Order: sequence, then structure tokens, then C-alpha cells
Amino acid sequence: MAAAGSAGESSVGSSSRRAPGNNTPSYDRIVTVFAPNGRLYQVDYAWNAVRLEGVTSVGVRGADSACVVGQRRARATKDKLLDTASVSRLFPITERVGLLATGIAGDGRALAQEARNQTAEFRFKWGYEMPPDVLAQWIADRAQICTQYVSKRPSGVVAMVLGIDDEKETPQLFTCDPAGYFLGHKAASVGHKDREAVNFLEKKMKNNPSLSFPETIQHVGLDAMAISALQFALKEDLKATEIEVGVVRKDDPTFRPLTVAEIDEHLKAINQSKQN
Repeated sequence: MAAAGSAGESSVGSSSRRAPGNNTPSYDRIVTVFAPNGRLYQVDYAWNAVRLEGVTSVGVRGADSACVVGQRRARATKDKLLDTASVSRLFPITERVGLLATGIAGDGRALAQEARNQTAEFRFKWGYEMPPDVLAQWIADRAQICTQYVSKRPSGVVAMVLGIDDEKETPQLFTCDPAGYFLGHKAASVGHKDREAVNFLEKKMKNNPSLSFPETIQHVGLDAMAISALQFALKEDLKATEIEVGVVRKDDPTFRPLTVAEIDEHLKAINQSKQN
């Protein structure tokens, strides 16, 4: 980004673009000022914050279920005394909707709390639970507002929203980014090694685009697809205490994080399948 900022500065050819008393161009410091190449650098830096946090997340939507898998913390963290059970990026928002936040942990917690308040107000006003797509749009709108005011900064987090749409009776999976954009996905990955995981998922989903719940759990959420996608991206095996998994099913639409024991069972199944 520094190189891009330098290029933009020379193209302008005037010190009037610089903030008073600072050698940094104003478009590099203030989110409301476009760079000469048409970009908002502070939004780009928010994306960098997501990736530099060092964690990767994977989400997959099946025919009757949806699942997300994420690292609790970066593998590079050297704190051996840390209780990993106290670290979580997976949040129940309503009884049927969950959120996995990838990026700055504090931003993720703040977003989850605001989302809970928003869904509670929605239920009080309209008498039914906020659908996953409406929540995803609200999160995107919240992020977009932060790109319009100097007094705010973009959120350094990408949210994966999953749940069952009561009206359509289908599972849904969305990503909401710092630029204020949200998209629905069959499968997605966010974070430090997202590109590697997406390449893995694209190949797997091409052969089996519509997965049932057992396949979503075994081959997507925990087993060969999501766990293998994370392990493929990170180039190392994962432990049950290092990841967290959230699932939601059409026949049981309650959002549920899996326990460490359940995750461990699936990891053992992966190892057995590799040996066979």
C-alpha cells in the first residue's frame, strides 16, 4: 500500500493533497478521501488487518445445512500459557443465526454485540426472528457507513453469517466485508490463507455442488472439505482445541457450536480415512 500511495502522490504532483503538518497524503490517512486511482486506502488497510490477524475461516452451505469452521487464534502465537477455550470468534446471534468473525478480535466482539441488539429490536418490532440475509445486509450497511465519515474507521473484520431462512426453508451463508459489501456463497474462505482454501473448495464443490447434512458435516464442516481446506491452506494438521465449528440444519434450525469432543471425533475420522 505504501508503494501505491507514493505512486498516487506523484500523479497528483501537488502538496495540496497532503494533510497539514504531515508528509502522508490525506487520501492515505482519511477514509472519506479517494486516492487518485479511485480507491479508499483505509478500506484496503482494513482488509489487510483481516489477513494480518493470521487466522483463516471456511464456510460451506449444503442442500439442507450450513457450517462454518474457524481458527481460534493464529498458529504463530507464542503464548503457551493461553487458555484457548477462552478465545472465540464464533457467536450465536439469535437462536437460528450464527456469526463467525475473522479479523481483529475486538471488532468481531463489538459487531456481534451490536448484531444481537439489532436482531432483538427486529423481533420486538416485527414479531419474528431477523432472517440471515437481512442481518447480513444490516452488517454491510453498518460497515459502509464507516467509509463515509471522518469520525469513524472501517471495521477490521469480515463476518460470515449462517442460518436457516424460515420463509424459503433453505440454509444461507453470507460474507460481509469492511467495504460494506455482502454476498451469498455456496462455500467461502476468509483470512490469512483464504486464497489457498478457496482453490481447494472450488475443486471439491465442482464435483459435489449440493451436499446433504451428513456430507456437510463429514466432508465440509469438519471432515474432508473444511478441515482439509484449512489444513491444506495452513500446511499443517489441526487440533480440536485450535478450531471452532458452528452448524445449522434445516430439520433442526437451531444454531449450534460443536463441542471439543465432537470436533475431536471428526478429526480422528479424518486421520483414519487418510490411513485407509
